[in-house]
Amino acid sequence: MPKNPLAEIFGFPTDNFSENAVRNRREKFCPFHNSTGPKCTKNSVRDPLGVCSMFENDHPAITCPVRFRQDWKIAADAAAFFFAPGTPYTSLTEVRINDKNGKSAGNIDVVLVALDDKERVVDFGALEIQAVYISGNISGAFKHYMEEPETRYNMEWPGPNYPRPDYLSSSRKRLAPQLIYKGGILSAWQKKMAVAVQDNFFSTLPPLPEVSQDKADMAWLIYGLDYDNGNNIYSLKLSRVVYTEFKPALNKIIQAEPSPVEDFISVLQKRVDSGERLGTPPESETEPDIEPSKFWE
Repeated sequence: MPKNPLAEIFGFPTDNFSENAVRNRREKFCPFHNSTGPKCTKNSVRDPLGVCSMFENDHPAITCPVRFRQDWKIAADAAAFFFAPGTPYTSLTEVRINDKNGKSAGNIDVVLVALDDKERVVDFGALEIQAVYISGNISGAFKHYMEEPETRYNMEWPGPNYPRPDYLSSSRKRLAPQLIYKGGILSAWQKKMAVAVQDNFFSTLPPLPEVSQDKADMAWLIYGLDYDNGNNIYSLKLSRVVYTEFKPALNKIIQAEPSPVEDFISVLQKRVDSGERLGTPPESETEPDIEPSKFWE
């Protein structure tokens, strides 16, 4: 039977029954600097889905973007790319960015703002955070565990619709559009951008053309979750940084690698051989006659 898919619940491993872990589960606290307050608000304010990470085999995969805010390491790591050492800066979360028509291109997860001695904005950089989507029924496993954590931390969860990380959807449906819209504006402004992802997520992306740090306008901050056996917790750790230019990296991500055209022709041939043809198109419906005066009634 498949094992418990849950890695961290409200900030702690499922088998952690320390005072802090028990309190977090009881109060539904988020220990990773949730911008809305002390409590988790994932999916719902009243009844949040407190899954911070789930197991992919034996490796925890981060499923909540707030999880990356542990100790605000991502801010310090991004600032090291955006600004010269020692630059005073502050950070702002969920900052809306508009196109030239005033339409929203979305919210930037974190904007790091460099300040002069009079606290005037002199520069900024944008940090985007990308966790992984989940396919399958993670909420069922979460609710079952939360009913009796002390006895169900090592539960064997049923196989049908077993939850799994969905890296393809995460990159194509979430990350790529974020880069196209928000990243495109930032690139036009000639502002640097950093993207925080987990190591197992980054490994599913196509190889990106790397450049030296001084030539990069984009940095990929790649993190892992290191297990602390003594305290029974996971800690976010920067594994490496990959420096790229925005447009070559985006082109690599959004461009699918084609299979041989012969494979597609074979599919077409099989469907033709099966006798499949376009059906008879439906007859067009006749629009009813309406007197012009009816439009003004």
